[in-house]
Amino acid sequence: MSKARKTSPPQTAAAPAPAAPVSGAAPHAADRHDLIRVHGARENNLKDVSIEIPKRRLTVFTGVSGSGKSSLVFDTIAAESQRLINETYSAFVQGFMPTQARPEVDVLDGLTTAITVGQQRMGGDPRSTVGTATDAHAMLRILFSRLGEPHIGPPSAYSFNTASVRASGAITVERGNKTKAQKATFRRTGGMCTRCEGRGSVSDIDLTQLYDDSKSLSEGAFTIPGWKSDSQWTVQVYAQSGFVDPDKPIRAYTKKELQAFLYGEPVKVKVNGVNLTYEGLIPKIQKSFLAKDKESLQPHIRAFVERAVTFTVCPECDGTRLSEGARSSKIGGKSIADLCAMEIRDLAEWVRGLRQDTPAGAPGPANDPAYDKVAPLLTALQQTLDSFVEIGLGYLALDRPAGTLSGGEAQRVKMIRHLGSSLTDVTYVFDEPTIGLHPHDIQRMNDLLLRLRDKGNTVLVVEHKPETIVIADHVVDLGPGAGTDGGTVCFEGTVEGLRASDTVTGRHFDDRAALKETVREPTGVLEIRGADTHNLRGVDVDIPLGVLTVVTGVAGSGKSSLVHRSMPAGAQVVTVDQTPIRGSRRSNPATYTGLLDSIRKAFAKVNGVKPALFSANSEGACPTCNGAGVIYTDLAMMSGVATPCEDCEGRRYQASVLEYRLGGRDISEVLAMSVDEAEKFFGGGEAPADAHTDTGTGTGAGTDTEALAEAHTPAAHRILRRLADVGLGYLSLGQPLTTLSGGERQRLKLATHMADKGGDRLVYVLDEPTTGLHLADVEQLLGLLDRLVDAGKSVIVVEHHQAVMAHADWIIDLGPGAGHDGGKIVFEGTPADLIAARSTRTAEHLAKYVGA
Repeated sequence: MSKARKTSPPQTAAAPAPAAPVSGAAPHAADRHDLIRVHGARENNLKDVSIEIPKRRLTVFTGVSGSGKSSLVFDTIAAESQRLINETYSAFVQGFMPTQARPEVDVLDGLTTAITVGQQRMGGDPRSTVGTATDAHAMLRILFSRLGEPHIGPPSAYSFNTASVRASGAITVERGNKTKAQKATFRRTGGMCTRCEGRGSVSDIDLTQLYDDSKSLSEGAFTIPGWKSDSQWTVQVYAQSGFVDPDKPIRAYTKKELQAFLYGEPVKVKVNGVNLTYEGLIPKIQKSFLAKDKESLQPHIRAFVERAVTFTVCPECDGTRLSEGARSSKIGGKSIADLCAMEIRDLAEWVRGLRQDTPAGAPGPANDPAYDKVAPLLTALQQTLDSFVEIGLGYLALDRPAGTLSGGEAQRVKMIRHLGSSLTDVTYVFDEPTIGLHPHDIQRMNDLLLRLRDKGNTVLVVEHKPETIVIADHVVDLGPGAGTDGGTVCFEGTVEGLRASDTVTGRHFDDRAALKETVREPTGVLEIRGADTHNLRGVDVDIPLGVLTVVTGVAGSGKSSLVHRSMPAGAQVVTVDQTPIRGSRRSNPATYTGLLDSIRKAFAKVNGVKPALFSANSEGACPTCNGAGVIYTDLAMMSGVATPCEDCEGRRYQASVLEYRLGGRDISEVLAMSVDEAEKFFGGGEAPADAHTDTGTGTGAGTDTEALAEAHTPAAHRILRRLADVGLGYLSLGQPLTTLSGGERQRLKLATHMADKGGDRLVYVLDEPTTGLHLADVEQLLGLLDRLVDAGKSVIVVEHHQAVMAHADWIIDLGPGAGHDGGKIVFEGTPADLIAARSTRTAEHLAKYVGA
């Protein structure tokens, strides 16, 4: 972990001053509000932070991971702005909106409307696409409903999320004091393909992966993850439904029993006195496991789905998701399915061509009055598509599933609607907007940020990349360390002032990694042949094993398609990405890594009691707050209130449980430790001075030695060592997983997977591990990657950071461009050979980075 030295009080340099009033004119009272003032911010690890941020300027917030950047920008400034906006709505409307509590801050002054553009990936619903997530698909549907030939209906007729419906019957009409029954017919034309229901693919389920037909339900016939015959409610519904005999082997079912078992319609049944819904196994599986995109499922569920379900392109709509009628309606020879399958940059040119001049009297768009009526729509659609191209996403297609977008792509898609906005004096808040961007594309992102600023908006950016920090008008550096060692402002001022400051960021601002003098020799190769996923063009490549391999290239060049979706069957690949970790606010690093199990066993062994007592989700939980530590009070449309539990004082455990100690600490005190502190505690090493309390058994160093010996737990220490190795030493063991950033989640997953067995055949695939890492922490990451390789593992990193490229043993560069301009291997070899060749965009930027 980077050694962040304690710094002197915040160093400041003058922020850019607002424009001076016209000579001789007194300043208007409204012009005095040119600052966002924050005083006494205490959210998360912030320590009474007070700061003034200039409006209508670009301010970048820097600092090591966990220093408090997001706590200040997102959890304080943006959160309070959103809360105040929500309070302007009626109580009725507020009842449908998410409630937010006021941040822990004394004064927040000068706030404007905040628009947050974060890293969260888009929803995993298989019907959600790039087109539906923006306004582009809706505008195309309207366009076809006006100009499509043949005309098939309203915009809904072109929507793959809308099914066609027909109904007829009697309705009661009231006129005065009389009522009259009339026959009515209702019809809605939708564009959904009836075979795949708008998903574009159909599934074939392998029944042998669902159950063992030689067993009965009571013998545990189900082989579906999480379905246990002894206690699982879902299984009990089948066993006690009355439709099948729970003691008869499934292969002995009659035709009627098998039909009810596999395809039965939903019906209410009573199980152990509780009314539940019985439903056939096949529709149950489809709703439980196939309703979401496969990539969004938990790993073990995804493995089951891949085993049990075969997905094929829908033969009826050919994967377009649309009905035959929607596909038959065309404009200029193109159906809406054809347009959505185009790369957006090509679609933008097609739309532009609709309004091109046509000779007088000749048939064509320019002489068709119908086109004049939709001119405003065409203009808006053109602007939206051009925004995609401008922001570097022209290689996407509107029918691309939203769940397959990377975090960086999803963030830029969210930016689309803001680029052409007429709003000014808005505060835009960005969370590392350069994520997923090749150095070649960062300048384009910088230009967009400056454009938003120049329209009169306040732009706040949390960022680590020097290429973006240098364009800032104002810089705020938080630290000096992470967690409890952070939460203070170390520097405010200009970029040049930051460079000259003695802060962690200032000292490392101009750090550059050098090429390695020697590279490792591979121990074998991982053969990929004929890879053609997405835009890959029959790629053949040998990925060396036993070395550090970096796969790079511009955004959209095919890196993820190659590394994540083209690996040969049977390869022992462990993928570590930044997708959210599933869990509630009760989940924390101790529970996720299995650390809590070792801790509970250690407490139980020393005190001679059951391990369940030391779980806040089981027997040891405080009965008042049920182990949550806080009492949540729902105030309907107003923000809910969370108050510390008065009985356990927020410690989550019963008072009797807290009497049991391990090494002088109770279980709540252990969970409040940071990873670094806990590593010393459970490793039997020297603990911090405040780590122990007097237990009455003695005094002085002897007591500490005895306590440390008692707390020594090798199993816990091994897990903590791995957490510290990946740079998470500042996290507290009980910190909720919901508060972790994308980079922290990825490193937590990596720490867990480092315990995987697999020997020399294990291949780690890391997806942009530098995300969220400070300049000072990149060197530590490189050391971790080296340790993994030196331990006999193979490491493949999808990365844009030049420091990781320079440190690689082997580089695979894809391109030369994005989308249909990419999908090829443009270079394979060592970093030195890449720089010497200077044949790709990556080579140019890497050579500039290392000063070659």
